[in-house]
Amino acid sequence: MFLAIEIGGTKLQFAVGDRNGPPLAKLVRRDVHIPDGAQGILEQIRTTARQLIAEYPIERIGFGFGGPLAADGRHVVTSHQVAGWDNFPLAEWCESELSRPTVLGNDADMAGLAEAHFGAGKGFNPVWYITVGTGIGGGLIIDRKVYRGSGHGAAEIGHLRPGLSAVDSHDTVESRAAGPGIVATMRRLMPDATVADLDDLNVRAGGDLELLTAKQIGEAAAAGNRLAHAAIDDSLGVLAWGIAQMITLVSPAAVVIGGGVALMGERQFFAPLREKVAQYVFPPFRGTYQILPARLGEEMVLYGALILAADAAA
Repeated sequence: MFLAIEIGGTKLQFAVGDRNGPPLAKLVRRDVHIPDGAQGILEQIRTTARQLIAEYPIERIGFGFGGPLAADGRHVVTSHQVAGWDNFPLAEWCESELSRPTVLGNDADMAGLAEAHFGAGKGFNPVWYITVGTGIGGGLIIDRKVYRGSGHGAAEIGHLRPGLSAVDSHDTVESRAAGPGIVATMRRLMPDATVADLDDLNVRAGGDLELLTAKQIGEAAAAGNRLAHAAIDDSLGVLAWGIAQMITLVSPAAVVIGGGVALMGERQFFAPLREKVAQYVFPPFRGTYQILPARLGEEMVLYGALILAADAAA
């Protein structure tokens, strides 16, 4: 059996299983206290993983880490949410503390790997996975294996610059189309909004528009709020542009999309996204791909990390 560990910005999950997919033998969730930094997470890993190793015959450990990894596959480059991870030798630390061989994967890559094996991407090749939440990440799965380019990663759609005018490195598909990007777009459109639409959003935000979330904007759009609809439409246009560029370059058979923003559903998210992608994509490629919602839920990264660990043991 194998142990999978997912480290996200505020998420820490452990799973015991094999490479055959659902169900898991064991699932454990822990809360992350961000001020404790990487050391706090490492202490939780040490404690919980030792308990699981004592309970199950764990051969190897696989990680899904929420941030970029070094080309050697042994070091974390950084975390954009939690301090203390810069150039951290996570695989070496884990092998020293837990006495099990350890492999590292990026969380979006692991989610894509799982969806290609067991989820919406099963039976398609290549599969390109995108997560759209507080950020936007991507993973390209070719022949059921993660493609990492020269070793530093690949398919990072969130960091594409949306057009020639985007000369600022912070002006990206992610900054415009992830959850915070939808909120920022809505604020930019506010001067042209009606009083009724603004009042509706103010009520949804509990009387403080500064606290408005992308989820609330999605709910408002579904209820007919024109400002909310315009903000989502603008952001989806940027995301669709990015997806179309990637389809034109890679020609995946399936584009699988997960993450909190994608939970807006078919009418608010997937249907308009498909329409916009078709506008931007290389015309001969229209109809050669499918854009599908992810199926595996919150455990998808763990399933991918189990596959990674099992493949390393083979």
